[in-house]
Amino acid sequence: MASQVKSRWADDEADAVLEAKRKREKELKRKAKVERQRKLEEESSQKNAAPIDVGIKGHEGLNGESGRPFKRRRFSPERHTATVEPAAANLLRFPALEWSPCRHVDNFEKLNHIEEGSYGWVSRAKETATGDIVALKKLKMENANDGFPVTGLREIQTLMASRHENIVTLREVVMGDQLDDVFLVMDFLEHDLKTLQEDMLDGFSPSEIKTLLLQLTSAVEYLHSNWILHRDLKTSNLLMNNRGQMKVADFGMARYYGDPPPKLTQLVVTLWYRAPELLLGAEKYGAEIDLWSVGCIFGELLIKQPLLQGKNEVDQLSKIFGLCGIPTEAAWPGFKRLPNARSLRLPNTTQTTGAVIRARFPLLTTAGTTLLTSLLSLNPAQRSTAKEVLTHSYFQEDPKPKSTVMFPTFPSKAGQEKRRKVASPSAPKRGDAPKIVGEAVDFSGIFANRDDEEVGGGFALKLI
Repeated sequence: MASQVKSRWADDEADAVLEAKRKREKELKRKAKVERQRKLEEESSQKNAAPIDVGIKGHEGLNGESGRPFKRRRFSPERHTATVEPAAANLLRFPALEWSPCRHVDNFEKLNHIEEGSYGWVSRAKETATGDIVALKKLKMENANDGFPVTGLREIQTLMASRHENIVTLREVVMGDQLDDVFLVMDFLEHDLKTLQEDMLDGFSPSEIKTLLLQLTSAVEYLHSNWILHRDLKTSNLLMNNRGQMKVADFGMARYYGDPPPKLTQLVVTLWYRAPELLLGAEKYGAEIDLWSVGCIFGELLIKQPLLQGKNEVDQLSKIFGLCGIPTEAAWPGFKRLPNARSLRLPNTTQTTGAVIRARFPLLTTAGTTLLTSLLSLNPAQRSTAKEVLTHSYFQEDPKPKSTVMFPTFPSKAGQEKRRKVASPSAPKRGDAPKIVGEAVDFSGIFANRDDEEVGGGFALKLI
């Protein structure tokens, strides 16, 4: 009897050992399977750069042309592991965006102040970790209580979307101790075109002007092909390094647009570079306003001073009409329907833009005169596009555009503790175009050097 009890106990112990062994083996198999699944997922993640499967039911372009929905992740309670069923073969995959906090501005040592712009203060700084010299722009947050200023948001958005060799590079955005201490870290360039021209004795040569104009137009063509308007092109916003490379900067007024153009803010572009349709109160405009500014910059490079220096909107219009002619319904259909054009009293004249420009720029070639005339066309629809400018015959004739490595070098004022000698005209605060109000003004003096019969009488602007 004792031997039977002992045998029964021995059998129970053996069964317990076997059961424990089976459980351990089962647990080891489960862990091995989980480990294999984890390794497969890691390998897939590394191979595809952490892809995200995007599946939206019926959304073409994201989920393929078929529009089939993405199969959802299914949880397996038996294995306590997540499995994903295969997605459709035409499912697009995008790399996951990486988010990280902004660095502190203390990572940069400020060296000297450069200038105050319309939407921020620009300083030269050095990154302490790398020793790189950068431009540090502190955004103006005058209405911070109402949220982040739209000009700052648009500047960051458009700069991040504009990666071009002739557009200044936005490296990162850093923060100060306060919520309204926002800084843009950008590439530092030694000069701006306005200050450089003021310090030059003879100005740029024709071949150098062609190179600068090509670089400017290349940047503008890139912006317009990506549906971005700069809306404040001027020589003080064109930066240059000591290797002859130009970069467009200051995107505080930049914004996206469409076709047909939406209703946009009228009070944009610094006055001396503002297109006539904006001065006349146009509510819808497109890339043509940037091309007018390019034409003004082209003329400025030729004569070493701003081409049209109006004191106010009325004076600016008079200088534009004196150079580009009197607008007519035949040459500019529909211009009389612009808000401020209804108050104009214009004389009849046979004056043409090309004749005046040829007289103003006697050393400019015929091809150059044609290009400048097309850029300064009163009718926005007749202005050359940036793509047309790049292929213009003006750049094919002698002298050919000079290589950037052959450009002369100059001392950098921005790299020292000195301020600008002459203040640059500021971009206007955004808003509606000012209404032309006041008494009638006679502008016949703008034609004083020309035959009265040719002009057809004086030019007067009736103000409402």
